[in-house]
Parts: sequence; structure tokens; C-alpha cells
Amino acid sequence: MGAPDAQDTAERLRAISDELSDRFYERDDVVRTLVVTLLAGQHSLVLGPPGTAKSELARELTSRIDGAAYWEILLSKFTAPTRMFGPIDVAALARGEYRQVYDGRATTAHVAFIDEIFKCSTAALNETLGYLNERIYHPESGGEPIHCPLIGAITASNELPGGEDTAAIYDRLLVRIEVGYLADPSNFAALVRSAVSRPAAPTRTTVELAALQHAVTGAVPAVDVPDMIVDAVCTLRAALRRKELVASDRRWRQAVRLLQASAYLDGRPAVAETDLSVLTHVLWDSPAERPTVEREVLQLVNPDAKEALDLADTIEELEAQLDAMVGQSREALSEWVIKKAHNKLAMAGKRLEKLREEAAGAGRSTAAIDRVTGRQRALRARVLTEALGVDASMVQAQL
Repeated sequence: MGAPDAQDTAERLRAISDELSDRFYERDDVVRTLVVTLLAGQHSLVLGPPGTAKSELARELTSRIDGAAYWEILLSKFTAPTRMFGPIDVAALARGEYRQVYDGRATTAHVAFIDEIFKCSTAALNETLGYLNERIYHPESGGEPIHCPLIGAITASNELPGGEDTAAIYDRLLVRIEVGYLADPSNFAALVRSAVSRPAAPTRTTVELAALQHAVTGAVPAVDVPDMIVDAVCTLRAALRRKELVASDRRWRQAVRLLQASAYLDGRPAVAETDLSVLTHVLWDSPAERPTVEREVLQLVNPDAKEALDLADTIEELEAQLDAMVGQSREALSEWVIKKAHNKLAMAGKRLEKLREEAAGAGRSTAAIDRVTGRQRALRARVLTEALGVDASMVQAQL
């Protein structure tokens, strides 16, 4: 049997991304970034409040990999290493043998989902670090370390690490993705409807484990990284250092594989400037730093992204004004819409549409513009429902 076809694998992964984006509202960028991270053989952190479909998304993504062993766990401060990596074989112990059972545990998994990763117990910390760093586990009885087939771990948390011990794990999670509750009322209405209706069976593309492994170890590392991309990365590092945002050399080196994975997923033989946008999920430590990183990255990727981010600032300001008006009369809200919100939102929408046309025509990434457009549409939907009293189920038709 020959090597898996790289083009077919990439096409399948793109189809999986599209299907999951249709199923999980407002998660397009999250889905794509998780797929790119797996292709790079790296680990990701999905950071957000409870009830934002973090675990459901991880399960659905990994269930699309035929033949992959999947393992998941919800950690607590009392989780023992043996519960993660292999419990003691009681029957063997009765015979005087000390042996662990590894089947169905982290030690045999190709993809792992670790929820509440920063609640990792002190007892399990070193083994967890070894597992993430080197894909190895040291048996309780000693002896040679076990090499684990892990491609990548998807981890989740409701909060950032609180101590030095868990900060070591945080540092090993190359990609950090923030998620929140649904912003667009029409998407929320669709979510509610999906809870009471019986949807048609969705299209379900899968990819073979061997094909994914070949992409991770062979096809992705073979993607070319032109000198212009190396120069762009050096420029970005200098720009972030001027703003006192410093990432480790290891993190920058690992990020190169993400750029290659992004190009591979799009079916390109070489990294292009558009792939640099994935670095917005790599080069910050606290969520407060993310907007600065995003602005520096996207200014480097394409000029129209800067204007899109400026428009995002306008949208954020209007959003804050709407939040501050909670509890005011419908008349006051309507007056605010007429005098301030309507024209600004309409102008932002038209300009974003024009920027998207220009970016697409020039072959540049529209991801940043699409994200801002999503925020503009979500705020306009909120204005229609909260300020003007339009039924949420009718909002989509008004946009």
C-alpha cells in the first residue's frame, strides 16, 4: 500500500472543518485553528467559560479520525497519575505481579482531550509534562519509559493557570484559543431551535489515521518556508518586543510548523503571508495581550486588515454603549440607535464588504475581515432585538 495522497487528506480535512463550522455557530476560526494545530503535531488550549461547547467540539473533531484511539479526562486536584496513564492490574497484583493496564488511557491515545488542564494534581504534574513534551510515560514500577503515539492534545480550561506548577503546562500549549458565548442573537435562536427539532443527518467526512499521521510527519514538514516569510517573522518579533511582548525562542521555532500546517491545509506547497494569521493564537500569555498581538500580526499579513481592526474598535465602542444602556426605556434606546448606532454600523458593514472584495481579489486572507464582519452583524442583530424589539428568529432576514 502506497503513501496516503496528501492532496486528498488536505481536502478531507478542509471538508471536516467546513462541516464542524456549520454545526458549531461562531466557531469557524476555532475549528480551523484546532485542525492546523493537530497537523503541526502540537497541543492547544481552548480557554472560555463553561457551556461554550469546548469538549463537544473536541470530541466531534477527533471522532472524524478513523482508527484513532481517543482518550479524555476531566482533571481535579486529586487525579492520580495511574488514572490518567494506567491503573494497577488488580488480578496481576493478586498473583504477586505489579503491572499497569494501559489500554484506553493516555498512554495509548492518538488524540487526547484534557478538560480543566490547570487543575492537574501535583502528583500527576511531572508525568503530564513528560507526556506533552516528549510523548513518554514513566511506569510506576520503574523501567524503560513508554513511548506514547500522541499526535496532539486538545486541552480546555475556564481560567488561566494560578501557580508556577501549572504555568509550566501552560507554556507547553503552543496554541491558545479564546471562546465565548454566542454573540449573534440569530445564532442563539438557531441554537435554541436545534434543541427542539430533529435535524437531518449532517454530512460526515472522515480521514484515516494513517493519512493524518503521514501528513503530520511527512507532508507538513515538507512545505516550503520562503525567505520572505522568515523575514516577516523576524519583523513581527521585533514589533512585539517593542511592545514588551516577548515569546521564547522555542515557541517561535514551533510556530514555524503551524505556518506549514496552515499552508498544507489550504493545499499550497509553500507558506504564504496569509498563514501568519495563525500566530494570533500563539504569541500572547494573557488574553489582555491578544488584541495587540492580533493587530501586529494582521498589519503584517495584509493592509486591509488594519482598517478592519480599526472598524472593530468602533464596533466595540458601540457594543459597550449598548451594554451600558441596559434597563433604559425603549424610547431612549431607539433614540441612541437613530442618532449613533445605525449610521456607524451601516457604514462599517459597507466598508467591511468592500475590504473583503479587495482582499479576495488580491488573493489575501479574509479571515480577519470575516471575524470583524461577524461582530458587526452580531451587534446589529443585538440592536434589532434589544433596542428595537425585533423578534430574534426574524433577525437573519433583516441583516
